[in-house]
Amino acid sequence: MNYIWLLRAARWARNPPSSARVKLVLGVILACLILVGVEHFWGWPDFLTVNRTPHRGMLR
Repeated sequence: MNYIWLLRAARWARNPPSSARVKLVLGVILACLILVGVEHFWGWPDFLTVNRTPHRGMLR
Protein backbone atom coordinates (compact mmCIF):
# COMPACT_ATOMS: atom_id res chain seq x y z
CA MET A 1 0.00 0.00 0.00
CA ASN A 2 1.23 3.47 -0.82
CA TYR A 3 2.19 5.70 2.11
CA ILE A 4 0.15 8.58 0.72
CA TRP A 5 -3.01 6.48 1.02
CA LEU A 6 -2.14 5.68 4.62
CA LEU A 7 -1.68 9.37 5.38
CA ARG A 8 -4.99 10.17 3.70
CA ALA A 9 -6.76 7.46 5.73
CA ALA A 10 -5.24 8.85 8.93
CA ARG A 11 -6.43 12.34 8.04
CA TRP A 12 -9.95 11.00 7.38
CA ALA A 13 -9.89 9.18 10.73
CA ARG A 14 -9.01 12.42 12.53
CA ASN A 15 -11.42 14.62 10.56
CA PRO A 16 -14.28 12.50 9.18
CA PRO A 17 -16.48 14.00 6.46
CA SER A 18 -19.73 15.67 7.46
CA SER A 19 -23.04 13.84 7.22
CA ALA A 20 -24.06 16.11 4.34
CA ARG A 21 -20.94 15.08 2.36
CA VAL A 22 -21.65 11.40 3.04
CA LYS A 23 -25.27 11.83 1.88
CA LEU A 24 -24.08 13.61 -1.27
CA VAL A 25 -21.63 10.84 -2.16
CA LEU A 26 -24.22 8.14 -1.49
CA GLY A 27 -26.75 10.04 -3.64
CA VAL A 28 -24.32 10.23 -6.55
CA ILE A 29 -23.52 6.52 -6.23
CA LEU A 30 -27.24 5.70 -6.12
CA ALA A 31 -27.91 7.81 -9.23
CA CYS A 32 -25.11 6.00 -11.09
CA LEU A 33 -26.49 2.61 -10.07
CA ILE A 34 -29.96 3.61 -11.26
CA LEU A 35 -28.55 4.65 -14.65
CA VAL A 36 -26.66 1.37 -14.96
CA GLY A 37 -29.82 -0.56 -14.09
CA VAL A 38 -31.93 1.34 -16.62
CA GLU A 39 -29.34 0.73 -19.34
CA HIS A 40 -29.06 -2.95 -18.42
CA PHE A 41 -32.79 -3.72 -18.41
CA TRP A 42 -34.12 -1.37 -21.12
CA GLY A 43 -31.03 -0.64 -23.20
CA TRP A 44 -29.61 2.62 -24.45
CA PRO A 45 -32.15 4.74 -26.38
CA ASP A 46 -31.41 5.27 -30.06
CA PHE A 47 -31.99 9.02 -29.90
CA LEU A 48 -29.05 9.35 -27.47
CA THR A 49 -26.63 7.43 -29.72
CA VAL A 50 -24.23 9.58 -31.72
CA ASN A 51 -24.28 8.98 -35.47
CA ARG A 52 -20.92 7.85 -36.76
CA THR A 53 -19.49 10.01 -39.48
CA PRO A 54 -16.85 8.81 -41.94
CA HIS A 55 -13.28 10.00 -41.51
CA ARG A 56 -12.01 12.80 -43.72
CA GLY A 57 -9.78 10.44 -45.63
CA MET A 58 -12.78 8.33 -46.63
CA LEU A 59 -14.73 11.24 -48.16
CA ARG A 60 -14.27 11.65 -51.92
